Amino acid sequence: MSEAAKSVSRETPAVPGRISQRFAELAERGELGLVAYLTAGDPTLAASEEIVLAAAEAGADVIELGVPFSDPMADGPIIQRASERALRSGTTLAGVLQLAARLRLKTDVPLVLFTYFNPILQAGLENFARDAATAGVDGVLVTDLTPEEADEYRAAIRSRGLDTIFLAAPTSTDARLSLIAAATTGFLYVISRTGVTGVRDALPEDLPALVRRARVATRLPIAVGFGISLPTHVSVLGGIADAAVVGSAIVAQVEKAATTKEAADSVRELIRTLKRAARAGVSRRGSELGGGQTT
Repeated sequence: MSEAAKSVSRETPAVPGRISQRFAELAERGELGLVAYLTAGDPTLAASEEIVLAAAEAGADVIELGVPFSDPMADGPIIQRASERALRSGTTLAGVLQLAARLRLKTDVPLVLFTYFNPILQAGLENFARDAATAGVDGVLVTDLTPEEADEYRAAIRSRGLDTIFLAAPTSTDARLSLIAAATTGFLYVISRTGVTGVRDALPEDLPALVRRARVATRLPIAVGFGISLPTHVSVLGGIADAAVVGSAIVAQVEKAATTKEAADSVRELIRTLKRAARAGVSRRGSELGGGQTT
């Protein structure tokens, strides 16, 4: 085992970061969180700044900044098109980090970089971790990195006080859920269904069972994503998870807009609608969920 890998096991808990603090606040209120995904640089980085700030003002509890990638295997057509638009406008990982730094000057909303591993590898693990922390990023989610291959990455990221967020899937065994949870800090991201991201009409029938299995593996808050697009989805999740992750439905608002202002206004209204649904589900959340625990 490398020295970097060994350092992961020697880590001691740091002062709770923005993500843990936000989930603790939500748990105190018995409120479902809302994690909003936006592709950075869609249609430009300047536009993204306005749109993200609108989402934060409207009530998004955590914002995922998607780093555009040329081969986004985990993403459906809506986010694929957003990545294409962002890449055409010249968006790079360095540009996304600069965007995060500008956002941090204007909002305290927790920021998570949602990316594939290749851009991080090209930047260099230590360089990326340093620059992300300096920019005010709070956590990183790498869609195509497995816990078994992540020791060096985790050591670099956590040495800078950032959360490492991993994905758990419906196909994950109980043993694998435990492995994924052990590598995760901040919150555990549970994929609601197999396949790629996208707008869906209904939640999978086996989702409650999946989240219950995840609860056995972790005391972290659990956020559910992939296919979460309607207020009714968010309301239902109020009795299951600690947060709903909405991506394609939000990115679609940006795609349809003719101007940056229109995009920001549309995203703001959608976030407000989804957050109202999250708050309306408060009465269905109880201590039996074990939600919002950040230890």
